[in-house]
Order: sequence, then C-alpha cells, then structure tokens
Amino acid sequence: MTTLPGRPNTALLVVDVQIDVMASSIGSEAIIANIVRLVDKARAHDVRVVWVQHSSDQLPRGSAGWEYVPELVRKTSEPLLHKIYGDAFEDTDLESVLAEAAIGRLIVAGAQTDQCIRSTLHGALVRGYDTILVSDAHTTEDLTEWGAPPPAEVVSHTNLYWSFQSAPGREAGTTDTESVAF
Repeated sequence: MTTLPGRPNTALLVVDVQIDVMASSIGSEAIIANIVRLVDKARAHDVRVVWVQHSSDQLPRGSAGWEYVPELVRKTSEPLLHKIYGDAFEDTDLESVLAEAAIGRLIVAGAQTDQCIRSTLHGALVRGYDTILVSDAHTTEDLTEWGAPPPAEVVSHTNLYWSFQSAPGREAGTTDTESVAF
C-alpha cells in the first residue's frame, strides 16, 4: 500500500529504548519485554530491525544512560541511527537506510510516546510510509508537573488517535505485540 514505489519490505523501528529514558518511563519492564519479542519475531522473519538512539544535553552521547537497555542487543548488521530531534527522519540517514533495503512499511516501538514516537510516526506517514504503532510496546515518562496528562493516558490517547490515522495510499494504525504481522 505504501506510496513509495518499489518498496515492498517492512522494518521494525526501535526508537530510543535507552537506559535513562526507560528508567523514567512507566511500565518499562513490560514494554522492554514486548520489544524484545518484536525484535526476535522480526529476526525470525528476516525483517530488518533499525535502531534509533537519541542524544541531548540531558542524555549525552556516550554516557551510561544513553546506552540501549541491556535486554536489547543490536546485531552489528542492523543499522543504528543517532538523532537529536524527535522525528527519527530529521537530520539522520534513516530515509537512505530504508530506501536501500526497499522498505516502505514501518512497525514502530519504543519511547517517548509523546515526543519521539509521535514525531517519528507522523514523519514516516507524511514521507509516504505505511506506519504501524505497536500499542503495547511504547511508553513515556510522567510530565504531569508541566501540565501533561498522566503517562498512561498519553499512551492510551496515542493508541486511540493513531488507530484512526490515515493518508492517501498509505496504511496507518495500531496492533499489539502478539498480532504484529511481518
């Protein structure tokens, strides 16, 4: 369905499942377990796994907290992209990595729901990708102190609105870990 011609392949995009990010996020243990299952499932189906790693002043590149959680081990053959913006496409090689592998469909999991996940979902869809969010494989931290809804509501609302997202000639929506079809 993608509007990107000649791109029949799917990739699992694992976004920012880093030690400090997950330490401050809700339900991290269950989310990490689901992402481990997704990575295993993708590899079993010869689906490319693409890793995205964020850095910022609060999450300095090379610091212990910047590293991916130890439960998730990237194979050296799997692309790793470093980003400094919410949208994993912005100022990275993500588009060329996906084009090289003829990928037109993305399965997205990771953190932070209300920042990097939402930005990347929208960035992918407007660039022509079919974009599926794994509803039980993303999380965020508690930002209620700054006026945000409670984190569980952020996750729930994102799942709700992405399940109804659409664009001409593209597929968007949500599915749970168990139902992901590669």
